[in-house]
Amino acid sequence: MRIGIIGTGRIGAIHANTLSRNREVGSLILTDVDPARAQDLAHRLGETAAPGTDEIFTWGVDAVVITTATSAHAELIGRAARSGLPVFCEKPIALDLPGTLHALAEVERAGTVLQMGFQRRFDAGYAGARDAVRSGRLGRLHTVRALTSDQSPPPPEWLQLSGGLFRDTLIHDFDVLRWVTGREVVDVYATGSDRGPAMFREAGDVDTGAALLTLDDGTLATATAARLNGAGYDVRMELAGERDTVVVGLDDRTPVASTEPTGPPPADKPWPGFLERFGPAYEAELCAFVEVVRGTLANPCDGREALQALRIAEACEVSRRERRPVALTEIPDRLG
Repeated sequence: MRIGIIGTGRIGAIHANTLSRNREVGSLILTDVDPARAQDLAHRLGETAAPGTDEIFTWGVDAVVITTATSAHAELIGRAARSGLPVFCEKPIALDLPGTLHALAEVERAGTVLQMGFQRRFDAGYAGARDAVRSGRLGRLHTVRALTSDQSPPPPEWLQLSGGLFRDTLIHDFDVLRWVTGREVVDVYATGSDRGPAMFREAGDVDTGAALLTLDDGTLATATAARLNGAGYDVRMELAGERDTVVVGLDDRTPVASTEPTGPPPADKPWPGFLERFGPAYEAELCAFVEVVRGTLANPCDGREALQALRIAEACEVSRRERRPVALTEIPDRLG
């Protein structure tokens, strides 16, 4: 199997390393807007660098992995679909609904595969929570609390391209909330605060956000995010039912400190970022993609799943901006 990787930045390099070690992958072709970066990575991995994106589609590959800037995702997904190639793409498909829906329409017309990079679906903790919900261990689920807090903010230039806190960060919580519970979000009420560095206000973004979400069975969920959590990178989900409560992301590296006299000690090595926290999950999702391409595994996260997470994020942005509850029926799920 020969796989083309478009984009060799931080996450692209991680995916290339994973695929280069996979016994089912014979070779990789790497390309990047910075040709020297692609060439350097190819040299280190013993793979081939291509001078541009065109060569990925003309040199002959069996699948494509897209890890470029978000602005290029939709066009590349469409190009791969028209070439009949299965695609793995980092989230999101696009930062807006029309771009997302047009790309999905191309995939559906071509009948090709699009697997999205929502790596939390491959994390052992979230998988355990899903099993606890689906097995009935928790009883009737009544409350879900999810959070994602970055230790350090992204660069100012990234904020202009990210789509905002709800689309860039909390979209992971929205996706995994649906995956763990098996329920759909019916309405949201969201707000945000921009009391941090001025760069967030300049980007029209917030550095802290919170959303109250109602699921289609009446379960209440909260999702919060922060860009400046000095204690460390913190990602958790708490699921409470009538019989039991479970927590994802609670271990000896969770960056919390108890004020109770008999509480556990604070983490001495808190997680610094998402790549360290979700390293095994990133590897697992690429290994799953290889199996999808081989035809031995059903697509674990197709483009329609990404669309639903984006619709929730869009509803939150409308709610934050207009200071009102927003029903998901207000957010389109198809081209008009």
